[in-house]
Amino acid sequence: MLRTLKGMAAGAVVGMAVSAVILPQLDRRTQKNLRRVGRRAINMAENTCDMVMGYMR
Repeated sequence: MLRTLKGMAAGAVVGMAVSAVILPQLDRRTQKNLRRVGRRAINMAENTCDMVMGYMR
């Protein structure tokens, strides 16, 4: 499980780095949509993690 979490963290870091390079070149509407989708993805990941941790207890 630790290996999976490390992979997910590495993917998140790479994704943030790529978005930091690409995001300034996009228009404001696209930037706003990407941020909104990013927040949704983070919330879904947190909820899933909480649910899995609840099952493990």
